[in-house]
Amino acid sequence: MIRNHRMGPVMRCLLPLFLSMSLAGCVNQLVARQAWLNQFIGHSEPDLVKQLGVPSRSYETGGVKYLAYDESRVELLPSMPHYGFGPWWAGSYGGGFPPQVVYLVCETTFSVADGVVKSYTLRGNACG
Repeated sequence: MIRNHRMGPVMRCLLPLFLSMSLAGCVNQLVARQAWLNQFIGHSEPDLVKQLGVPSRSYETGGVKYLAYDESRVELLPSMPHYGFGPWWAGSYGGGFPPQVVYLVCETTFSVADGVVKSYTLRGNACG
C-alpha cells in the first residue's frame, strides 16, 4: 500500500519562516560585504593591493584599470534521510538525497582611475 505523504500543518507554518530566515541571512552577508568593500573607494591602488594582496587578474582600457579578486570554496551539503512509515520494501518510503558538493565563487572587481579606486562590482553565487 502506497501512502500519500503530505506536508503536515506544522511544516507548512515553519517552511516560510525558515525560507525567510535563510534569505535574511544572505541579505545580511551581502550588506556586510558591501560595507567592508565601501571602505576601499577613494583609496589609492597601492593601498588596495596592500590590504587585499595581488589581484587574480587585471585589465586596463580607456584609462581605467580593473582589478579582479576571486574567492572560492567548496561546501558539502549533507544528505537528507529517507522518510516514511514501514519498511522500505513495502513501498511506503520516499525522499532521501545523497550529499551534494557545491562550488561557491565570488569575484570582486574594482575599477581604478587616476590611481584611485572608484567602484567595485560583485559577481558569483557566494557574494552574499
